[in-house]
Amino acid sequence: MSSSSDGTVGTLQGEPVSEQSFKRMAWRMLLAAMFCYLFFYTGRQAFGFAIPGIQHEFGWTKATIGTISGIALWSYAAGQMVNGNLVDKFGGRRLMALGAVLSTSFCIIASFQASVLGMAIALGANGFVQAMGWSAGGRVISNWWSHRERGKSFGYYTLAAGLASVLVFVTSTLTITTFGLGWQWLFRVPVLLMLLGGVVFFLLARETPSSAGVLAPASFTADAENAEHDAVTSAQVRSLTRYKAVLSIRKIWITGIAIGFQNAARYGLLVWVPVYFAGLDQLWVSVALPFGMAVGALTQGQVSDRLFGSRRDRPIMLFMVGGALAALLMYVLHPGIELGIVLMFIAGFFVYGPQSSFWALCPDLAGKSMSGTATGVVNFFAYLFAGAAEPLIGHLMDTSGNTSLIFPIVAASCAASAGVASFIRR
Repeated sequence: MSSSSDGTVGTLQGEPVSEQSFKRMAWRMLLAAMFCYLFFYTGRQAFGFAIPGIQHEFGWTKATIGTISGIALWSYAAGQMVNGNLVDKFGGRRLMALGAVLSTSFCIIASFQASVLGMAIALGANGFVQAMGWSAGGRVISNWWSHRERGKSFGYYTLAAGLASVLVFVTSTLTITTFGLGWQWLFRVPVLLMLLGGVVFFLLARETPSSAGVLAPASFTADAENAEHDAVTSAQVRSLTRYKAVLSIRKIWITGIAIGFQNAARYGLLVWVPVYFAGLDQLWVSVALPFGMAVGALTQGQVSDRLFGSRRDRPIMLFMVGGALAALLMYVLHPGIELGIVLMFIAGFFVYGPQSSFWALCPDLAGKSMSGTATGVVNFFAYLFAGAAEPLIGHLMDTSGNTSLIFPIVAASCAASAGVASFIRR
């Protein structure tokens, strides 16, 4: 039995292919997912650049802005819990494309909002449908790449997410500083790239080898799982069964808490670093942050597979400690442009790099048949923590007037992530 293109189960069928041909197809699916997700953040991370313009136009406090950001992140967390399961039920190809279409629509709606409630509802809805993207692409990748190459494949996938942040920082900076457009246009023009990515992914990707009309070679099927748990093998089982199976895995909870602290650090940087550099004529320094994130994600995936034998906990801990040190240096040194670029790159490299290992852990722990649900559950924790941190950060900045407080908060979050990750042992 195997999953068809829509996620349902059918009879295994297809033509045998060589190792070389299958690997080319696997790369095609990976690159299609990467291309789509490269543009997904245009619908989610431009908010940090919109904050100064929104505050100037409406006079909202940073605490209010942080609450709106938190609502968007919590909605994303709820969407992960729901959509991860839907990915296992209906397939990643359809869900990822649908998420791109819906997110584009909600972003455009958000650009016309002038009230706190309207903005919160629009960005909250956008957060929920944005959650259709990551686990969907991850499910497709899990179906085409085996355990021994999962760190590498998810490293490349996470690289696309890191580059997506670079794209957002560049397009947002160009929109605001170069073209002199208002904050509304951050939600109108760049998101059209996400729509394009969704269409291309739907046309190029195939859910499984069988839905592409091929039989995977023996080397792939022999190493198909190596999962600690794989209690569910059919896409037609009840959703509740999948949730129970995933949530019964103790290491899924540990992984979720560890990535929760990591993601709080990550979004603390992504949302508030542009605010920290705003007005200092150093906004382009912040672009070094997502660029470092992209390089860190690719590097960490390779490190976990090649240097640690596909063990994930140790490279996560190593990178989290590095992220904490880089954030503390930013706080202590108050660097200028040159050193600021270096430290922002290093901070992004270490803070975001572990994401590739975290996502590889999901199919490692739960198996491919539950990879979407597992990814959704873990990502729920990630954004639950990140959403809780945003209002707190905004409140601290309002009361202290010190935007540099973001860096010790990031350092503490990184240290907590490293401590929790020490219990994963996978």
